[in-house]
Amino acid sequence: MNYYARRTLTLLLTMLFIVVLTFSVFRIMPGNPALTILGVEATDEQIAMLEAKLGTDRPLGEQFIDWIRGIAILDFGESLRFSEPVLDLIAARLPVTFSLAVLAMAITVCVAIPLGILAARTKGKLVDMVVSIGTQIGLAVPSFWMGIILILVFGLTLKWVSVSTYVGWSESPLFALRSLLLPAIALAIPQIAIVVRYLRTTMLEQLNLDYVRTARSKGLPEKDVHYRHVLKNALLPVITIIGIHFGELLAGSLVIEQVFTLPGFGSLLITAIGNRDYPLVQGLVLIIAFTVITINFLVDLSYRWLDPQIRLK
Repeated sequence: MNYYARRTLTLLLTMLFIVVLTFSVFRIMPGNPALTILGVEATDEQIAMLEAKLGTDRPLGEQFIDWIRGIAILDFGESLRFSEPVLDLIAARLPVTFSLAVLAMAITVCVAIPLGILAARTKGKLVDMVVSIGTQIGLAVPSFWMGIILILVFGLTLKWVSVSTYVGWSESPLFALRSLLLPAIALAIPQIAIVVRYLRTTMLEQLNLDYVRTARSKGLPEKDVHYRHVLKNALLPVITIIGIHFGELLAGSLVIEQVFTLPGFGSLLITAIGNRDYPLVQGLVLIIAFTVITINFLVDLSYRWLDPQIRLK
């Protein structure tokens, strides 16, 4: 079995495990879901009707088969709170959360990689110390608190951006970008600190290896040694970290969306939990989990380009 086949099989098995886990968690929770949703004053007839709608009045085997069949055709059921298909509700909020996470990741990569290289090349110098202090601060400051500071400084004091109005991409890409810029920066700052420190460490490790001394002995310029040889090898573990942290950005965006009142997954998930909208909560959990798994799958595939040795495995 070749590299791509193994990775694809792992992806499918992981997705299947997430589906089974999500189904099981919501079924083994103590209490009657219909009674939890309707309250103790609900009549037996109302409870029976909601159980039939949720499908919890049938054997677990039948419920699981219907659950798998629905996911296969992208049918996650109907929201109890909004009386709309779960997938439609998620699709309406997806552009906000996903674009926020992608923008935060883009900021992280564009800022962290140059800073990490700069810190490695200036080890022990003033620039390296300044970068190290900045990363310590970035690690210590929570994203939601940084978001509040950004709102106070750039939204309320300087009034450079509007922090209470979200403009969709279809209406104006420029204003949509402005709406997401501050929350993306708030999400990116801790990730920048992590990537900078990790890249600095991996580059310093690579600089001590034999192939670097060989490249220097051949008379290669220091710039070529750093960018053509060291950086490519140092990026392999860094890309792993970036892929893992993309999932953290998706999770962190749920909190940041509340700080900046963005109409993304965050407000939808809180509404679903508050109203005990189990089909909607299940759908959101699956979509977020599938997105994170897919991103990590793509990261695995990128190894073949970054590390030639993987092509032989």
